[in-house]
Amino acid sequence: MFLTGFAALAVVPTLPTAAQDLNGVSVFPLVAGCFVAASLLGGVLGGHWADRAGALRPLAAGVVLAVATLLVSGASTTIWQLAAGRFLDGLAGGMVAVSINAAIGRAYPEHLRPRVLALMSACWIVPSLVGPPLAGLVVEWWSWRAVFFGLAALTVLPALAVVAVLRRASWSAARPQSGDRLPRPALMVATAVSLGAALGQYGVSGWSMGHLLFAAGGFALLGVFSSRLLPPGTWRAAHGLPATVLLCGLGSGVFFTLEAYVPLLLITDRGASPVVVGMAFTGAAVAWAGSSWVQGRLLENCPRHRLVVAGALVQATAVALAVAGTLSATPAYTAASAMVVAAVGMGMYAPSLTVLSLTHSPPGRQGYASSAMQTTQNLGQVTVLGLSSALLNTCLSAGSVDAVGYSAAFGILLAPCSLAALLAARARSM
Repeated sequence: MFLTGFAALAVVPTLPTAAQDLNGVSVFPLVAGCFVAASLLGGVLGGHWADRAGALRPLAAGVVLAVATLLVSGASTTIWQLAAGRFLDGLAGGMVAVSINAAIGRAYPEHLRPRVLALMSACWIVPSLVGPPLAGLVVEWWSWRAVFFGLAALTVLPALAVVAVLRRASWSAARPQSGDRLPRPALMVATAVSLGAALGQYGVSGWSMGHLLFAAGGFALLGVFSSRLLPPGTWRAAHGLPATVLLCGLGSGVFFTLEAYVPLLLITDRGASPVVVGMAFTGAAVAWAGSSWVQGRLLENCPRHRLVVAGALVQATAVALAVAGTLSATPAYTAASAMVVAAVGMGMYAPSLTVLSLTHSPPGRQGYASSAMQTTQNLGQVTVLGLSSALLNTCLSAGSVDAVGYSAAFGILLAPCSLAALLAARARSM
């Protein structure tokens, strides 16, 4: 998880420079969206593989693929090769994340899982502090390719060590009970959902007939196929795993929409310096890890669904701060603080939902539950961000000032926050 976080946070700041160097700025939204789309597919494949053969093999495969994709991206001669590299990176990231959650479900007793999940969150602290500024310096002093090749050189030996350790592990897959009716998604369905997510990401990046067609096609694919990857009853928030999976998508969509648009607001409308944006990212990472530590240590006996309610309410507070940050009368730090407050909410929200999902998982199906959580996390990012983007573009095309557009884009996030708070009781463990 540490290696995944370091690579992800170091690579993202280099992508605009790489796209410009490869004469592919117009395709940049697709490059950025490939990771999310492929992560969705990787989560499905990793969860299915973990249930069939245990979590060791998909975890090892994801770690090795993560190194290979850095080489593919670093050697890019066209923007499409870079997009392919980002797609493979998302595939590896999805497999690793789901496999780790499945492994936690099988290797640790229930009362220790919150602490282990808090440790997973803490693994992102150092990467968030070191990764982005170090990558920026390498790009400025040397080349964006050096970032990819440097990360590959840095991670190849630890990756091989992880694979060697996994080969000696003794825990393996558990057999599902014969009465379980949870579906195992087909590769075609997962591919269709991943394609729909990529098209949706590209479609909402602009305001033209072509973009509208891409967005319509992408969301149509998501509407038709996404329900086949999720537990029955997810869209109506049925008690147990379905409601837990739905809540994951709602919270993830709110947080990552704030993470996408708050920096854009700060730079384009509020005139904030990149240092302020960097501090917001760093503060958010530390706040998430700290909040996750609190829920795993100090609040470990608190019912998980109540922590979900608390996390949703904290996220709503962050949305209010973001809206206030669009006003010229408020300092730019108001909007920047929204990212930090939202991360505090996610530190309580996300680990609690993961614990609930493992609690609700039938024996031998932790991989399926983790895959469903990963799927709705990515669907939430695509859907909530898409709705917020469409509202922002509508306001801007109508001639509204930027502050009005951003206020509308942030304000709509109160809906999923409120819905999550209301539905949290349906995810409680009996």
